[in-house]
Parts: sequence; C-alpha cells; structure tokens
Amino acid sequence: MPPHDSPDPLAALDPSARRAPARVRLGVGAAVVLFIAAVVVAAVLSFASSGGGGQGTVGFDGSAGGGDASGGSAGSIATAAPPVVLVHVLGAVAKPGLVELDEGARVVDAIAAAGGLSADADPAGVNLARAVADGEQLFVPKVGEVAAGGAPAGGAGGAAGGAGDGKVHLNTADVAELDTLPRIGPALAQRIVDWRDANGPFTSTDQLLDVAGIGDAVYSGLVDLVAL
Repeated sequence: MPPHDSPDPLAALDPSARRAPARVRLGVGAAVVLFIAAVVVAAVLSFASSGGGGQGTVGFDGSAGGGDASGGSAGSIATAAPPVVLVHVLGAVAKPGLVELDEGARVVDAIAAAGGLSADADPAGVNLARAVADGEQLFVPKVGEVAAGGAPAGGAGGAAGGAGDGKVHLNTADVAELDTLPRIGPALAQRIVDWRDANGPFTSTDQLLDVAGIGDAVYSGLVDLVAL
C-alpha cells in the first residue's frame, strides 16, 4: 500500500498567521532594546549639557560679587581725614582764641586764622615763618610791648624767654616754670595759666591778685621775681 502523503496542516493557514521562527523574534527584540537605549542616552546627554551651562553662570556671578567688596574697601581708605593742629593765639590779633590749622602750618597761618594782626600789633615781634606745633600758645605783642614787658617774639610757653632778666614772665611761662616761684605749687600755677587763657595777657604784675589763691602775702613774695 503506497504511503499516505498527508498534507502539512500549516499550509492551509495564511502566511501572516504563521508563527515567526525563534531567531527572527530575538532579532526584533534586540533592535527594540537598542532603540530604547539610544533614546535614553540622548536624553541624558541633553540634560547634562543644559546643567553645565547653569553652573558656569553661577561661578561668574560669584566672582563679580567679590569685585564689589574690594571696591567698597578702596572707597573707605580714600575718605580718611587729614591731621589738624590746634594753636591758642593771644595778644594783638583781631580774634584771640583757639584756631584749627592743617599739619605743617606756620605762624602766619595761625595769625590769619585769628583774624589777622590788630592795628597796634608789632609785626616784627613774631617770626611769621616759624612752623607751629599742636597745643602751643602763640603770643603776638603790641608795638613796644617786648621792650616794656619782656614778652617773647611769637614764642610758645616760657622757653623763649624775654630780655634775659632771670624773671618768670607771666604772659609766656608754663605751669612748670610758674611752679618754681615761692609759695606757688602746681595747682596755683595752673590757675595763673587758666586766668591768662580766659582774660588774655597780663598787663601788670599786680593782676596776680585777681587769681584765686593769691593774696597780698603771696604776691609780696612774687613781685620782684616776675615780669610781663
């Protein structure tokens, strides 16, 4: 009996309904995985690129902030005030008293700040070119006052002296020099200086009696030792 040739059952099916072989299915799956991976990589690269630009901007802003701080410090240094000196101007000037001058000023500047010389001032009695010192007392004599009273020519304190007579000159002596007088201690010497500062130069030695603490007995021991 001849062998029975039975037909292939799959032959009756439509070709599209047939199941694809296993090798074909693996190839399609691999292609899908590669596509998804490519999309993910592209997204990561795009995100990283945009993030890097933002970091660069932050770094630039930070450096600009540092420049502002430096500029503020330089501005503070530029506003430093120049040094000044104070001089007490007395005698034959228009406005006796304290004057404020720039460092390095001279006697002529101090007199100008005190309103200038008065009409009876002796211009030759002061050294107009001398530099003044902070805290000094500058006395400008009247015409003939140096010869009469022995006042120094624009001196400060008693160091300049008068006519070399060995006396303590009331219009120029400081506290230390006044303290050398008999029965005059540091406190009473300071009162003499304070009286002179408040009332101007002494015009006669007996004005010592106007100083608190100096009576007739004290004055009688001073009268031959002091001069104007």
